[in-house]
Amino acid sequence: MDSPNVTHATKHTLSIIMGGGAGTRLFPLTKDRSKPAVPLAGKYRLVDIPISNCLHSGLAKIYLLTQYNSASLHRHINSAYKFDGFSDDFVEILAAQQTPTGAQWYQGTADAVRQNLRYFLRREYEYFLILSGDQLYNLDFRRVIKEHLEAGADLTIATLPVNRDDARGFGIMQTDASGTINRFEEKPSDDDVLDKLRMPPAMLKKYDLPEKEEAFQASMGIYLFNREVLEKVLDNELNDFGKHIIPDCIKEHHVHSYVFKGYWEDIGTIRAFYKANLDLCSVVPPYDFFDPRGQVYTNPRFLPGSKVNEATIKQTIVSDGSIISGAYIENCIVGVRSIIAEGSRVTNTVIMGADYFDLSGDHTAPGEPPLGIGKNCTIDQAIIDKNARIGEGCVISPEGKPENFDSESYFIRDGIVVVPKNAVIPDGTNI
Repeated sequence: MDSPNVTHATKHTLSIIMGGGAGTRLFPLTKDRSKPAVPLAGKYRLVDIPISNCLHSGLAKIYLLTQYNSASLHRHINSAYKFDGFSDDFVEILAAQQTPTGAQWYQGTADAVRQNLRYFLRREYEYFLILSGDQLYNLDFRRVIKEHLEAGADLTIATLPVNRDDARGFGIMQTDASGTINRFEEKPSDDDVLDKLRMPPAMLKKYDLPEKEEAFQASMGIYLFNREVLEKVLDNELNDFGKHIIPDCIKEHHVHSYVFKGYWEDIGTIRAFYKANLDLCSVVPPYDFFDPRGQVYTNPRFLPGSKVNEATIKQTIVSDGSIISGAYIENCIVGVRSIIAEGSRVTNTVIMGADYFDLSGDHTAPGEPPLGIGKNCTIDQAIIDKNARIGEGCVISPEGKPENFDSESYFIRDGIVVVPKNAVIPDGTNI
């Protein structure tokens, strides 16, 4: 796939990953951490996905822009991504900071890049790849670079074919048959507008999409800029790429659409997070962590293998360092260092595990239940965040409860019970 031009461009591309804003739609998972630091699939973090995509694409010069609740994200990056001293490759964090030229936090994606532009321009990068830190997908960015060069584009935007209903929730691009973007509409709801935004038949045929079905090109929030174009479009006070920069850029520059046909999920809500995780438990999951060509990198914890004592486990991912004794587990993610005691029944649940072992009880306060899930619990349709202590005989389920609810020890979001990080649920609690 690599031509000399693509190889050259890859070596001269800087990747910039957005560390996310306050992440209010993922609360309470973002109560003490940023969105990209939210655990995924039992042993990873959301940010591992874009970083791994970059590394597999030969893009090993990566900045991560952070702001809110970034301490755990910083620890993860520093532990997981270390390069040898003979390489100029890096994964480096740029946190929001006060400077002589500005004292504001990032006001949006474009403002975040603008505030750090002086760092990005220090080296002779020719292209800048801007990514989100909270999406699940597998994409070789060299394909985007190749198409960008062939089209002679100033900016290439990765787009995803979606149906009419889904199109109402995205920024939608209109292109001509060559893939040049000539219009952008943010979350169009009017059917007359949508009719004009449909992918043309020539593009449907080009990308082997059903020509009898309508499709719309939704922005994936992945942008590949030429150096001089990025400098020019940020020479203003506009805050956001999707809302402000891209519509103006389309009017003045050659903007191209790279159509992506694989699995892609924006993990921006509790429901999306829950679904994306449990989809991984399918016999043939839509995203494959087992593909050796797309290995996902993360912090190597050097944990022991999991131990299962007479348990029944169906369609479940069990991560390292877990101990499951006499429990029934079905359609679950079991995170690192999870403890699940005998007699418990856990179904349709994401368990994030723990940051430490406490089998001796040294870290357990008097009267507190042990770390993990105690005996004879029934848990369904829940997310159990890290270091939770759930006592014996507890029942946790959203059945008969409102779609959204807040209490001191748990939350309900999108009809899913969320037990927050470090929560303590006493024996016999019925949620």
